[in-house]
Amino acid sequence: MKFNTLCVIGMGYIGLPTASVFASKGVQVTGMDINTAIIKGLLAGKLHIFEPGLQDLYVSAVGSGHLSASESVKPADAFIIAVPTPFYEDKRADLRAVVSAAESILPHLKPGNLVILESTSPPRTTLDIVAPILEKSGMKSGEDFLLAYSPERVLPGRILRELVDNPRVIGGVNRASAEAGRDLYRTFVKGDIILTDATTAEMVKLMENTSRDINIAIANEFSRLAQAFDVDIWEAIGIANLHPRVEILNPGVGVGGHCISVDPWFLVEVDPEDAQLIKQARQVNDEQPAFVAGLIQKAAGGLEGKTVAFLGLAFKPNVDDLRESPAVELAQHLINAGATLYSYEPYRLNAGLPGITQVDSLESALVDADVVVLAVGHDQFKALDPLQIQDKTHADLVFDAVRGWKKEAWETAGFRFNGLARKY
Repeated sequence: MKFNTLCVIGMGYIGLPTASVFASKGVQVTGMDINTAIIKGLLAGKLHIFEPGLQDLYVSAVGSGHLSASESVKPADAFIIAVPTPFYEDKRADLRAVVSAAESILPHLKPGNLVILESTSPPRTTLDIVAPILEKSGMKSGEDFLLAYSPERVLPGRILRELVDNPRVIGGVNRASAEAGRDLYRTFVKGDIILTDATTAEMVKLMENTSRDINIAIANEFSRLAQAFDVDIWEAIGIANLHPRVEILNPGVGVGGHCISVDPWFLVEVDPEDAQLIKQARQVNDEQPAFVAGLIQKAAGGLEGKTVAFLGLAFKPNVDDLRESPAVELAQHLINAGATLYSYEPYRLNAGLPGITQVDSLESALVDADVVVLAVGHDQFKALDPLQIQDKTHADLVFDAVRGWKKEAWETAGFRFNGLARKY
């Protein structure tokens, strides 16, 4: 099938790059979002998110006349729903944005249209929630219009490359819907396109992120055990991974982002009795920021009345995404322990986080610090010279939560060095 026009609903970390890539291939794309500030920014050529290469791609797509931004859904041959799916406090999936997006398509739905849900969702969301909404049109999914689920499977910082090169999974409510999805994404996807049913595709996405979460949980749990046994966890992991059938991941502050720290709960929600390991892994990773905060507090001899230079708030290195960030959780724990905390996040200088004071330079974070905490391994932080840092602060303790710094170099510069299960 040929799709000349496309409306992408949700101009976030996935929707905006997806719309830009489609437009760059000559598809007439409307990027829609209900956030007025986001649309005003896009119309002015200002992106609200950072992703390498995205600014240039977006400007080029707009300049070609193939991409426009709007606060309302426009008629199109195909519609992609790429809205957030967070969870409530009780960890149930919050699908209100998906419901709203499907309802916004309804007045524009015509026979032969294709609708694709990309938002990560609990199994059967496509069949049990999206399809009934769209069928209020009087048309039948899979017959009068086509409906599929195709999850994003990209890594922040590499989105534009992975959108094109990664394998794509497309699950249709029937075979014709899956094949239509294949025809749409083949516009730019170079990787394999695997066709299946909608619920399997939903399950695949959750399985991918849940398996990562479980693997990180065992690494984090190993770090706690290593701390108790006075073992350097990084040395131990390096040795264990020499085994040809072992691949232990690195521990850290926890697990964040909108996928790995969220998606496993969707499986726990739909079948809690059969998701015991998944739930336990989530709890381990959710508790890791508090564990690391305890280590920092112990190393500092208490934090009451002390000032912390806190480096990094993003959920992973070299991105501006703070969603579900364990670094943010860690900062809040330190503040609750009595610290005055100044955080420097170079990729997001003013995130407006409640209770967390952000500064706009490394020097501002360091000037009054008693303790320096490396919470996120941004490349520019890992490249810091401890001898130069010594001239910017009176802090005598550094704590490396992500193994971004060499212990010997910092100790040579006169700092006391501590870290997550670090001996060397």
